[in-house]
Amino acid sequence: MSIAELVAARVPKRLLTVLVRNAELLKFLTVGAIAFVTTSVLFFGLKWTVLQGKPVTANVIAVLLATVLSYVLNREWAFTERGGRQPRHEAALFFVVAGVGLVINQLPLAVSRYALDLQTPHVSMLAENVADFISATLIGTLLATGFRWWAMRKFVFPHAVKPAAAEDETPIHQQ
Repeated sequence: MSIAELVAARVPKRLLTVLVRNAELLKFLTVGAIAFVTTSVLFFGLKWTVLQGKPVTANVIAVLLATVLSYVLNREWAFTERGGRQPRHEAALFFVVAGVGLVINQLPLAVSRYALDLQTPHVSMLAENVADFISATLIGTLLATGFRWWAMRKFVFPHAVKPAAAEDETPIHQQ
């Protein structure tokens, strides 16, 4: 018996039905969680070391690297049942959508830092880091994830277009 079968045997039928019906979303969210952790680790690692004083730059780099990882995982796992586009076209669309997502992701951090001035010396280092985490990592990620879910399904990994069923070609009898 496989691991999947063992898990399925222990999950209540109703829950299993919901999980199976939403498998694509769950895979997408799992990829998103992996990208989230990657982004967070890279963002704070860069912000606290080589990019001190440049949080937006640190976050852009972190999101870009996590986006590459996300593309590979989404293409090879989350959206394997979809597609049909040429790989270069698909990748181009993915990175356009990711670029828009990147802008959406940065907006809350930019507002927090530059409009609300939630940075040292105006606030404590702890308050700055909490504000950065909430604005960039939580709010920015949630907004960008919602946009990406919609855009990935609509533009990047749509269901393959099936040819229309052949119409009945029975000749029309003239009277």
